[in-house]
Amino acid sequence: MVTFFVSIILLIVGYFTYGKFIEKIFAPTDSRDTPAISAADGVDFVPMPKQKNAMIQLLNIAGTGPIFGPIMGALFGPVAFLWIVFGSIFAGAVHDYLTGMISIRNKGAHIPELAGKFLGKFSRNIVNAFSLLLLVLVGTVFVTTPASLIDILLDGKVAFGVILGFIFIYFFLSTILPIDKIIGRIYPVLGAVLLFGTIAIGISLIFSDYTIPELSLVNLHPDNLPIFPMLFFTITCGALSGFHATQSPIISRTTQKESQGRYIFYGMMIAEAIIAMIWAAAAMSLFDGQTLSEIIAGGTASAAVNEIAITLLGAVAGTIAVLGAIVLPITSGDTAFRAARSIVADYLNIGQKKVINRLMIAIPLFVISFALTFIDFNILWRYFSWANQSTAAIALWIATMYLFIKGKNYFVSLVPAIFMTYMVFVYILNAKIGFNLDLNISFVLGLVLTVALTFGFFRRAKRNRVDEIEVDMKAA
Repeated sequence: MVTFFVSIILLIVGYFTYGKFIEKIFAPTDSRDTPAISAADGVDFVPMPKQKNAMIQLLNIAGTGPIFGPIMGALFGPVAFLWIVFGSIFAGAVHDYLTGMISIRNKGAHIPELAGKFLGKFSRNIVNAFSLLLLVLVGTVFVTTPASLIDILLDGKVAFGVILGFIFIYFFLSTILPIDKIIGRIYPVLGAVLLFGTIAIGISLIFSDYTIPELSLVNLHPDNLPIFPMLFFTITCGALSGFHATQSPIISRTTQKESQGRYIFYGMMIAEAIIAMIWAAAAMSLFDGQTLSEIIAGGTASAAVNEIAITLLGAVAGTIAVLGAIVLPITSGDTAFRAARSIVADYLNIGQKKVINRLMIAIPLFVISFALTFIDFNILWRYFSWANQSTAAIALWIATMYLFIKGKNYFVSLVPAIFMTYMVFVYILNAKIGFNLDLNISFVLGLVLTVALTFGFFRRAKRNRVDEIEVDMKAA
């Protein structure tokens, strides 16, 4: 239990120390209007209070990641705690803060547009494809996972297809309606349900007869999957996730002041990490690796969530905790489709004030997503994990370029960018869904590719810095 408490303390201290350090590097100022003020349109650009934005951001980025990911990551043993803590403080929260703040400084731009500006036009097209793939996969996964949890709660008394239908209808409405009409109104309530359930699980675990395991670097995965790189693709939303880079720009369009950024972007990533710690600890305490593996295999991580909640809290409170777990994917799935609509609109330069324009983009996205629900969940999750962490690496490179050309300390994003890029290369080279190469060969080739990419990045970065200086001189 010492490891658990130390981890929670480190996350909180990280917000007040390293978070403040990152904020100082970026240097936010309230003297300039944010996009919510300067580009207000009543649909996507709508100024909202800091606390409401923070709750929406937390629910947007969380998905099933801080619950399902840590539960599956628990298969590796307590070493998963290290990735949640240090990944969140030095990578995930940095990624979220810089993505959100750079978006604010660039008129609420989404990640493909930022890639085009800082990494080149070719990168914009690549990132646009990656982002849309990621968001449609996320939207689809976050339809099926809450549906499976609801199906468990209702003991199969309502047809699974009917549950899916209701979730799709909600997603569709929240995608096309102004952000303050549904999302802005119900998220505070849903957030309360989530926090109640998570806090209840944490308190019950601490005072239960179960023992939270202490830190061990031994790989305890029952299938002996390698920690490198698999752990970093299993626990994503609870440590570092590219999906967040698609969500932060949504809130960059509703943030009233730049000074609110650390609380909204960095702070909510730390809050998500605490949620991840609680569920990972619960999974490790209640089950051994083999039992947990069998539960997940028998009904995805949904079955493990239900088992943990009911065991620790009983039928009534446990059901509320499961409802909190249901809230997460629903409140990320809706904004996944909303972000996809915005990205397509920005890419094709289609104004979104008119409802017909929103429908023209949203309907095809939902048709594709519905078709994907017939594909096996585990296959979707594998592709999602790789697309997700590839997007995270790209977002960190964008942040590094921004800081580099502005003459700021770019190492804070460069180090996690290089690390995640290396993991992305190793994973796709080794994975069966990729090139299926030997792991040792993948480590070597991944290193070569990462070094080459880093070298190419700095060549472009130096050119970009010269261009920036010339622009500043002309402006002066």
